Amino acid sequence: MSSQPFLLDSYDFHLPQELIAQHPAVNRDESRLLQFQCSSGQINDMVFHDIYDLFAEGDLLVVNDTKVFPARLQGKKETGGKVELLLLGYPTGVPQDVLGQSGWRQVPALGLVKSSKRPKLASRLFFGDNLIAEVIKIRTDGKVEVNLHFHGDLPQLFESLGQVPLPPYIARQQGEEPGDSQRYQTVYARETGAVAAPTAGLHFSEELLAKLEAKGVQKASVTLHVGYGTFAPVRVDDIRDHQIHSEYLSVSAETARLVNETRQAGNKVWAVGTTTVRALEFAATEAGLVEERQGDCSLYIYPGYRFRVVENLITNFHLPKSSLLFMVSALVSQKEIQHCYQHAVNHNYRFFSYGDAMVIVGK
Repeated sequence: MSSQPFLLDSYDFHLPQELIAQHPAVNRDESRLLQFQCSSGQINDMVFHDIYDLFAEGDLLVVNDTKVFPARLQGKKETGGKVELLLLGYPTGVPQDVLGQSGWRQVPALGLVKSSKRPKLASRLFFGDNLIAEVIKIRTDGKVEVNLHFHGDLPQLFESLGQVPLPPYIARQQGEEPGDSQRYQTVYARETGAVAAPTAGLHFSEELLAKLEAKGVQKASVTLHVGYGTFAPVRVDDIRDHQIHSEYLSVSAETARLVNETRQAGNKVWAVGTTTVRALEFAATEAGLVEERQGDCSLYIYPGYRFRVVENLITNFHLPKSSLLFMVSALVSQKEIQHCYQHAVNHNYRFFSYGDAMVIVGK
């Protein structure tokens, strides 16, 4: 990476393939943790559970409580050929009765289809006996709009038929493993709707959260349903021209109150993950007060952005040339992030979703 804040190539770096984590740490809170102290520029190598020592009584931990649903469906086309449908978001429409089919309902959804030949318009994809996807539109960007015809409880059908939508860089020959359904999910996941995990939160165990609570650290939640757009490549040379994806978020009045009171008391607010950063900054006024907020968030944070709320961030290591790397480079500086990432590579930190963590401690 070079120091030209708006040039996409400035966010490229060499990452040995073996540093891309294919499995999580054996225990959630025993991954490694790189601490970067903004005031001194110092880097410390830690174990994640030692993050406990960085918190003080009265601090606030803000997490994203979104829950990943089994969005990857394996089935068959009408011709009998294999097909995979990756849903790009949890269906949010109101299910309608399907005329002439007793007990069957339908709801619209958006997805990506993988098969030897792209299904045709109006064709049907079969997933078990009680879930059928009818292709109603094929977009120019490769996405397909479908009507999901289902009989029974849709969440239960997803649980029984679907698979965890692991990121594309987790490239195991055997694909999903039994532990993924638990480990690609935070221990505090509550609100179903994400197709990718807010991975910084994967490092927190129930035991570590209990210790922090006993120390007097409060916890608040936002909900931001991480979409597949988080993996979308940036295809412009000037990052200011990038069109960021939109994701649904909710910031409650209680969370807003806790954030504002913590900051007013002079204590630290710790954001867990870039999704929490987006939520808090989206809900903040110019004066830095967080308000109750709900709706689609397309906030794009890159160098030059003025943060209104977030100073302390717990995050994972991000892909080269990604919008998430732009965000962390905006919080400190591009040069400092380059230094941290080079340190991580040199010391064999594990990268991306199942990898190690980084904590940025504000001034």
